[in-house]
Parts: sequence; C-alpha cells; structure tokens
Amino acid sequence: MARRPVVLLAAALAAAGLVQAPAVAETSDRQRAFAEAAREFGVPEPVLLGVSYLQSRWDVNGATPSTAAGYGPMHLTDLRTAGSGSHHDEGAEDPRGDDARKPLRPEAPAAPPDVPNLQTLDEAARLTGTDTAALRADPAQNIRGGAALLARYQRDLGGSGSDPAAWYGAVARYSGATDTAAAAAFADEVFATIGTGADRVTDDGMRVRLAPTPVAPRRDQLARLGLRDTGTGPVECPSGISCEWIPAPYQQLPDNEYGNHDKANRPRDQKIDYIIIHDTEGYWDGVLKLVQDPTYVSWHYTLRSADGHIAQHVPTKDVAWHAGNWYVNSKSIGLEHEGFAAKGTWYTEAMYRTSAKLVRHLAAKYRIPLDRQHILGHDNVPGTTPPTVKNMHWDPGPYWDWAHYFDLLGAPLGRAEEPPSRPNTGMVTISPDFATNRPTFTGCEQGVPLCPSRGSTSVILRSEPRPDAPLLADIGLRPDGSPSTMHVSDIGSRVDTGQQYAVAEVRGDWTAVWYLGQKGWFHNPGGATAKPARGMVVTPKPGKASVPVYGRAYPEAAAYPPEIKPQDIVPLQYTLPAGQRYAAGLSTGSEYFSATTFDPANHRVIKGKTRYLQVQFGHRVAFVNADDVRVIPSFAP
Repeated sequence: MARRPVVLLAAALAAAGLVQAPAVAETSDRQRAFAEAAREFGVPEPVLLGVSYLQSRWDVNGATPSTAAGYGPMHLTDLRTAGSGSHHDEGAEDPRGDDARKPLRPEAPAAPPDVPNLQTLDEAARLTGTDTAALRADPAQNIRGGAALLARYQRDLGGSGSDPAAWYGAVARYSGATDTAAAAAFADEVFATIGTGADRVTDDGMRVRLAPTPVAPRRDQLARLGLRDTGTGPVECPSGISCEWIPAPYQQLPDNEYGNHDKANRPRDQKIDYIIIHDTEGYWDGVLKLVQDPTYVSWHYTLRSADGHIAQHVPTKDVAWHAGNWYVNSKSIGLEHEGFAAKGTWYTEAMYRTSAKLVRHLAAKYRIPLDRQHILGHDNVPGTTPPTVKNMHWDPGPYWDWAHYFDLLGAPLGRAEEPPSRPNTGMVTISPDFATNRPTFTGCEQGVPLCPSRGSTSVILRSEPRPDAPLLADIGLRPDGSPSTMHVSDIGSRVDTGQQYAVAEVRGDWTAVWYLGQKGWFHNPGGATAKPARGMVVTPKPGKASVPVYGRAYPEAAAYPPEIKPQDIVPLQYTLPAGQRYAAGLSTGSEYFSATTFDPANHRVIKGKTRYLQVQFGHRVAFVNADDVRVIPSFAP
C-alpha cells in the first residue's frame, strides 16, 4: 500500500479536526509478535501471517469487533461481547420502493444465533492461559491465541512440523466454515497470499512483511475435517470462490400479495446498470433465515464475513427488493455483506476479496463499468420522492474501505493525471488515506458518545473553509434547514472515496465542491484528500434559473399503455441552480418495470422517450432530465 508522507497527513488531519493515527514504526513489535508466537506454538510463521492477513490484514482495529464478532489481528471471535445492532431498525425505508404497491415494512432482524465459530476466544484463552479481555485488546496476546488455535487444529489432524504445506487442513478449519467449498476457498486464498507475499503498514503504524513463500499445500487434508458438502444449484459465481444456492422463495400470499422478489428477464428486457453494496445488519445464520421468508425482502447474494463464503438467493435476471428505490432495484444486483454499519465494526479481508471477485465477474458479464457511478453503496441510492428521502438506509457505512475494494477489483480510485494537462481540471475524485482519515463520528454504540477511532472512507464537508465551521444542511434529512451532524448515520454533509464532484472554489489548502445546491469545503493540502480529475459535468441550460432533480428515471405519461397507470414524475426537494456544476454519471433512457402480480406474464417494461443523466448531487446520486442541462467538460470555463 502506497502511503503519503506522515508529516503532510498529520497537518491535514489536525487542521480538519480529525483524530490522528499513530506514526509508522519501521521496527515492528507486530512482526516480532508473529515470530515469537509461531515459535512458541510450533506454527510455521508464513502460515500464521497468511491466516492473519486474510482476516484483518494484520490490523488491530482499536480492539473492536469485526462484522463477524472477531477481534484483533487473528480475528478471535467473541459474540457475547460483540453483540449486534441494526441501522435498519432506525429507518422506515420501503425496500421495494414501488409506488404501484403498498410499502413493505419488514420486521427487524432476529437476535444473533449461538454459533460455535463466532466464539473461538474462549478456546484461545484456555489454550494460552490468557484472560479473554487481554486476547481481545492486546495484539501480541491475540496473535498468541490464534497461533494456539492453529496448533490445536493441526494436532487434531495428527500433524505437526514446520512445513507450511502440511498445515492446509488446520488453515481450512480456522476459517470456521462448516462446508467443504468454503473451507477450501479460504485455505486456498491464504496459501495464495503466502505464495505472493505481502508488505504493509498496519492501522496502528506497524510495518509487517510476509516474504513470498511458494507452497504446494496438501489439500487432501480437507476430507478429514468432517465438513458438509456444499449445496449445489444454479449459482452465478466465478470459479475459485465458494458459492452455494439458497433460494429466496417466489411465493403467492394471501390478499393478492406475493414475495419476495419479482420474476424478470434481464438483461434482455432491462439493462443492469448497478451493483449495490449493502451490509446485513445481522449475522449469517439469522440473515439466511430472513431471505428464505416469503413475507420478507430479498437480495441476490449474501457474503459471510469470516471466510468470504457466498450464498446466492435470486437469479440475476430477476429483480430483488433491496435498495428502497424501484427504479434502482429494477436495474441492479444487490450484495449483502455480513456486518453492521452503525456499530463501527470492520470488514474482513476474506469478505472483501470474494466480494471483489464476484463483482468483477458480474460486471464483466453485464458490462457494468467498475466505477463509483455504477458500483454504489446503499447509502448512494436516492430516495424516490421527497417523503422517502429521510428514510433511506445508509449502509455499508463510513468504515467500508472503498479504496481497498476497488484495488481488489483492479480499478484503483483517485488516480490523478501526472502531471495534470491543465492547471485546473474542474473536478476532483475523493481519495483520503483510509488508515489515517479518522472523522470523529458519534452514535455507534448506545450510551457511548464517540465511535471508535478508526480509518474511514468518508470526508466531512463544512459550510466555510475552516475546521470549526458548521456542516452543510440537507433539507431532505432536515426540512428545517438545520446543519447536519457527526452522527454515524447522518450522510448530509459527507463525501466518500471514489466519488467525483465538480470544484466550486479553491482557497489555499481548502477545496469547495458543489453539493446539494451548496458549496461544501474540505481540507485538501497538496491533494491529500482529493485528486484532480477530468470528466463531464452538467449545468442548467442558459435561461434556466434552476432545474429539478429526481430520484428515479421514469418515462413520460404518454409512454404507458392504457392498462398500466403512469407513475408520477415527482422531483425531489432539491434543485440544481444555474451556475453550479455536478459530475455526470451514466446517461440513460427512461424505464418503469410494471410488476404488480404474481404471474410474471403480466410483468412489463415501459420505456419512454425522455432521457436522463445521473449526477453526483450529494452523498447520493440523482437524475436530471437531459433536456434541462448542458453537458460540458469539467475544465471548460
């Protein structure tokens, strides 16, 4: 991972009022901890480093739990302490988001199940004689606990020795997977990492290196773990990852209702434009029960945190009910990642990697560009009409590492022209350093004022170029016009890595971008927070004081046949004023997928003549009528 000079970053963070990350320690206690634990428990050091990398990338994450209740570099799990939480409980989003049908109001996710692979900390404590609190909080003790578990798993298989190839079975078991394909996929990824090596600085400033160590692991050990065979079915996954079919039911219900998705024929009838990244707000077993409930909502894939295993529930040709916006649902594939946006938990490397492999596969299949105009978080999906804006969900949250995710996708974000062909490109790509960018969010845990100090993808916008200026107002979230807040769920004055915005003004080390009809300022010394970019922007045509902004790209009324009621084209509460510019995303025709009956023979796609342009209008995208705006290069005067 490339890192910016520490002095420059420290100055930027201090000026913006952020928490400063520790300086880099070139002589690493973390490296020594791995070496000492490997010797103490007889685990080959490359195996210990490889397992840890695939769980945490050697980070400590402030001794807080992962999205699978895991702590520390070795991801020792402790569900009793980690608990659960749900931002979904706080919102009234209708996941289907179709005005032609009554809103869905799903029940909140169930309490976390009692799952053995989410409680490995107790066994690590027994094997090491170390207090559980120390195993959660002390990185060196955590590494000892992980090494002790690996050594025990190896003994259970009747193995020992220093040859990494003989530890395949122990590594597979460490994943916590209960089926063969998931355990094998995790172990294969660990040994691939051992073969290629890794070298990075952790979130607490420790440099750790895994030297490339080519190994031909003994995969025959997998059969001795006694795991179940992985379920088969019509999965749409790339080779080399673990994926099974757990279908969401398409079932007729009383009162002419049905669930929990819609039959379609994509991409023949509708182009798939988006992949939406969600988190589950629940643990794996409980979430799978929910998606198999015909009265609940649906999504296409669920990804497990500890090992990256994937379950597919809905064929990608069909429309799932997941994004709270029927237009986006009709044009997207939804991926739910085991995790909690509100708790400030962290996402495992195993899940990032399999998610990236799946998204690469789907993007290639459906010709979806790998950029932040097409790969959206649920938090980037717009409300459909003014009343729905405040209820939209905001996962995967500010701790999802978009930069790392796009590196894994093979489409790195935030690369500026070197050198820029023009002194002012008129646009920036948001690109803070994830590890050192630490906004002081609130509200992650009930009764705890501040969220953990942790790397974040989010940059906070202010109303003036100074660190103590008020945040911007978002009239969709607060109709009274009061400023946004630092609550972890409040996206009213926040931009994220990879998003692109038109530059409104530059004053010294501060840059302003156009955002929800306002100037939003962020500290950007030497391009530490955002990189110059070039692209197309939209601005109202001459003579228009402002143009309306929409949450969906629906057809004009004349496009509908007599038997289908036209959907109202309702502007959101925002407008795009003359003189302002917004980064243009995709250009799209207008469509509405009419699917209000259980019989798919009655489903129909209505296409109009109206064309829309997607814009990065705030934290969320929005749409403008192409006839209302000019599309010009970002650097045009």
